[in-house]
Amino acid sequence: MTTMTEASVREFKMPDVGEGLTEAEILKWFVQPGDTVTDGQVVCEVETAKAAVELPIPYDGVVRELHFPEGTTVDVGTAIIAVDVSGGAAPAEPRPEAPRSVEEPKAEGAGSGRQPVLVGYGVATSSTRRRPRKGPEVPVQQASTAIQTELNGHAPAAPAPAAPASTAATAPGPTAPVTAERPLAKPPVRKLAKDLGVDLATVVPTGPDGIITREDVHAAVAAAEPKAPEPSAAPAPVSAPASYDTARETRIPIKGVRKATAAAMVGSAFTAPHVTEFVTVDVTRTMKLVEELKEDKEFAGLRVNPLLLIAKALLVAIRRNPEINASWDEAAQEIVVKHYVNLGIAAATPRGLIVPNIKDAHAKTLPQLAESLGELVSTAREGKTSPAAMQGGTVTITNVGVFGVDTGTPILNPGESAILAVGAIKLQPWVHKGKVKPRQVTTLALSFDHRLVDGELGSKVLADVAAILEQPKRLITWA
Repeated sequence: MTTMTEASVREFKMPDVGEGLTEAEILKWFVQPGDTVTDGQVVCEVETAKAAVELPIPYDGVVRELHFPEGTTVDVGTAIIAVDVSGGAAPAEPRPEAPRSVEEPKAEGAGSGRQPVLVGYGVATSSTRRRPRKGPEVPVQQASTAIQTELNGHAPAAPAPAAPASTAATAPGPTAPVTAERPLAKPPVRKLAKDLGVDLATVVPTGPDGIITREDVHAAVAAAEPKAPEPSAAPAPVSAPASYDTARETRIPIKGVRKATAAAMVGSAFTAPHVTEFVTVDVTRTMKLVEELKEDKEFAGLRVNPLLLIAKALLVAIRRNPEINASWDEAAQEIVVKHYVNLGIAAATPRGLIVPNIKDAHAKTLPQLAESLGELVSTAREGKTSPAAMQGGTVTITNVGVFGVDTGTPILNPGESAILAVGAIKLQPWVHKGKVKPRQVTTLALSFDHRLVDGELGSKVLADVAAILEQPKRLITWA
């Protein structure tokens, strides 16, 4: 993610820190112009629509310029910091090694010296990248394969060396695509083209080495639909008009996690027909079991709370009613039933609501589930939840009871078919064994996608969860 602007200056670009993300906000700079940086040193923290991520610099040098101040939202691929590397190793090859011909690309992970720094990216010790050229000594297939491998993040990415005069005379121009081979493009660009229905083979590349860029894809869309306005072409106001009383109102920019949450909730609410059912249940026995588990040596050092048993109850209910753990594939016109459960836990953080999930929660024992819950909550509170931890959820729990709320009508997490809301557990009068007694009671609410979940199925799932919390021994008899 770097480019050369001068012989001794390298520009570090904003990387794609999450699958397909297009922008990120610079939260904090850890360096200033004049500071010395080393390979792998964290220089700033950025926030995407999914999480906050620290960015390390991939070479040694001295900071020359910070291109953007803190609080600025920057597009992926835009240079954010300039570093003078003249005092260290050669800019093109920070740690030289014997040059390799493009005919013999280095195997992925085979001693490449790559240091993992971000999702899908790494720092390489050295490389030689050459433009694909026609001729018997360098087949086009090998050249394009080497470049595409590099674009996918599995090969070093250093500036290309100057081509010999004889080679330059026969090398194709930057806009001449290699039509006989697979078009060259980075994974996010391929995803963009797929989403927009663009065949990359028909796109004229303008990037170096015949690489297709995002702009090329948008240009292809504009050419196919000349009347469709370009979304990015619409001018956006730099700031809200100052026609309000700043002493009486505060305007907060919509960005980052809040922007992503808003888009997801609107999309879910107006795509999936929501149905919400409620049940009030006596959880006195569950609360007693929680206290007993806290004294069990198997749970030593683990956090045991009602949410743990509620999560286990939902997992058992899903096992008894597996059709609830599904999603609606509109494009394929199919209902996708998942044979695994990635259990999402809605978490309120200083940056907004996020829903990380516990992978393969269905296969975990109760102590393992307690450990995973503890790690998920602590990571979310620290603001260190990774984008990967928030992807692939199948069903979610939101615990509104921690705020003293009795219940709610939760909105589905996009791509899921059910979400369980847990209300506050309160001491209430309850008829128990024919007598009115004070019992610990809560209200559960289950929202589900009525396109694929009928009322009968949703009711069975909610009833099973309630039955387990009323009689926790069913965790054994039903499991």
